[in-house]
Amino acid sequence: MGEVSVTGREIPTPHRGVSEVVPARGGGATRVPVDSAWLATTLSALAERHQVPGAQLAVHQGGATVAVEVGELEHGSGIPVTRETAFPIGSISKAWTATLAMILVADGDLELDAPLEEHLPELDDLGGQLTLRQLLSHTSGFATSPDLPELPTLSLRRYVREHCRRHSLVLPPGTGFSYSTRNYVLIGHLIETITGMSWWEAMVSILLRPLGVEPAAVLGSMRAPSGRPVATGHSVNSALGRVRPVQQSLTLADAPAGALAVSAVDLVALGLMHVGPGVPALLPADWAERMRQAVPDADPFGLADGWGPGLAVFRDGDTDWFGHDGNANGTSCYLRIDPIGGWVVALTTNASTGSYLWEELLAELHQVGLPLGAPRRDMVPQVPVAPPTDCVGTYVNGPTEYLVTAAGTGGLCLANGSELIARLAFYDEMHFVLQDLTSDRGLHTGRFLRDPATKQVEQLQIGGRLAQRRWQPAVPEARSPAIP
Repeated sequence: MGEVSVTGREIPTPHRGVSEVVPARGGGATRVPVDSAWLATTLSALAERHQVPGAQLAVHQGGATVAVEVGELEHGSGIPVTRETAFPIGSISKAWTATLAMILVADGDLELDAPLEEHLPELDDLGGQLTLRQLLSHTSGFATSPDLPELPTLSLRRYVREHCRRHSLVLPPGTGFSYSTRNYVLIGHLIETITGMSWWEAMVSILLRPLGVEPAAVLGSMRAPSGRPVATGHSVNSALGRVRPVQQSLTLADAPAGALAVSAVDLVALGLMHVGPGVPALLPADWAERMRQAVPDADPFGLADGWGPGLAVFRDGDTDWFGHDGNANGTSCYLRIDPIGGWVVALTTNASTGSYLWEELLAELHQVGLPLGAPRRDMVPQVPVAPPTDCVGTYVNGPTEYLVTAAGTGGLCLANGSELIARLAFYDEMHFVLQDLTSDRGLHTGRFLRDPATKQVEQLQIGGRLAQRRWQPAVPEARSPAIP
């Protein structure tokens, strides 16, 4: 791809390092109050500090976008990252799939709150309870994706038929939030049913090409046909200073939830559908706004401050930012949108340590007056408190089991069998930070939840995923033999 279009006009690809100010759709050529040289220097320093081989950063405001790029597609390759480089964006693909679904809603082909049984009779009795809004906002109650040997061979239809059943629920539909890829597999199948196209064909023809985005996707070692350069993900061992390329392992059925590869400028193009009039030819502004309206039953603790039909809500004081985070194998990417202020910020990185780069970037942007939202709670120092004494046990979310065990120091740890994985550092009642055992670095925020009636600890939520406690059957107390 020699050129990129984000405005309806073709814009020549600039030199590597610092992109020129790009006039964006819906605005003039007003320069944003962000210095491109400072952005490039900051991104380069953070990438070096966290051993990230390559990254892109795009900041839009006032009708124009500043884009900077650093590093290389693959560690040691010498092939530079440019503005056209596509990065596997993992779960940010869900925001694209949600937008595609909302376009169908705006066209009258689907309804947000109608039961899905009319379109998906294969759901059986569950189809009378599930709605598109629940799937988009992760309030359907589905558990995390199954971990099965045959999963890579499943079509969307077969995945839904076999793994979107009532026994796949961790919560009754519409009663709470639990992040799950199954929701977007089901949405992908729904899109195929409505359009008569595959999810990929619908994504390309209805959303990507109209936005001027050159289609690219990654499924394991297979890539969708495209001449576009795609960055390689990397696993980084900071302690050893080791950076290794990794392959993507996403299955075909999971594609609607995580297969897209795009650039930071492409993410800005998606974000601009929520700024000002947006892109009414694709999605009228009032329908775009509905994607940002937090669902009352959605409490994505540890992920965001709220969740709408397709976009997460991140609050910073009086400002609500919207967007999504995405992690593919060895990549970390981020999208944030402030519809009121007209800001869109997108970061792509090709390393597992990209999340640490993002956290430091947030702090750097705050210092120069860019109001982009506070850092995650699990990265903010907290005053430790004593852990609850009744949380030890096993918690289950579909195929995932969390074993909470007592540590020798009197604290609690997360374990896999007899192997300790992380430490639970409590900072507020039932809330904790999941810390790395070696570095104490925060990995995720989590919490335990009590049953309001019994006051017993019944649930564990980590990274937005809710797990129900598995109560072991009581062991009969041993009796002494009778004395004759």
